[in-house]
Amino acid sequence: MILLIDNYDSFVYNVYQLVGSIDPNIKVIRNDALSIEDIEALSPSHIIISPGPGYPRDAGVSIDLIKRLSGKIPILGICLGHQAIVEAFGGEIIHALELVHGKKRPVHILMDEERAESLCPLFHGLPEIIEVARYHSLAANTQKMPDELVVTALAPDQTIMAVHHKTAPVFGIQFHPESILTTVGETIMRNFLSQRA
Repeated sequence: MILLIDNYDSFVYNVYQLVGSIDPNIKVIRNDALSIEDIEALSPSHIIISPGPGYPRDAGVSIDLIKRLSGKIPILGICLGHQAIVEAFGGEIIHALELVHGKKRPVHILMDEERAESLCPLFHGLPEIIEVARYHSLAANTQKMPDELVVTALAPDQTIMAVHHKTAPVFGIQFHPESILTTVGETIMRNFLSQRA
């Protein structure tokens, strides 16, 4: 079962529909409805932490869940979920250089030149430049990135658009794969759901 943590966000059921079109075995719970122990007892195959309002500290169990379950269960953070991953490993979230709400923008996928593929499994099979939907006013501070995380995608202004943990299947994306404006969203989600801890 795939567990989708709802950070009280209006986009959560768009994420649910995208994931459900790939694997219908999905459950949505609010970020304050269950403890970490309750979540572990559900034995999810994957965890997705949804977008939402506010800062990561406002996202219920999200940060503690990332700290406790990294390496045990594949985790994908979207927007606020991405920011929670950055904070969970010691990074800092700040106001973005540009406020972007409901805009389609290019993102540069960072490549492993030797293998001629993305540094991140989420982006395998995609071109170096993708168009994505962005809805955010906060972003990861590029000057205070945790050592455990690798930046895997950037906006043209160098705003961090994606990260990947160096040794665990933990991924964060600042943009919205569930939006119709992100035409590669299904590929990204399929790539995530193929990950194993």
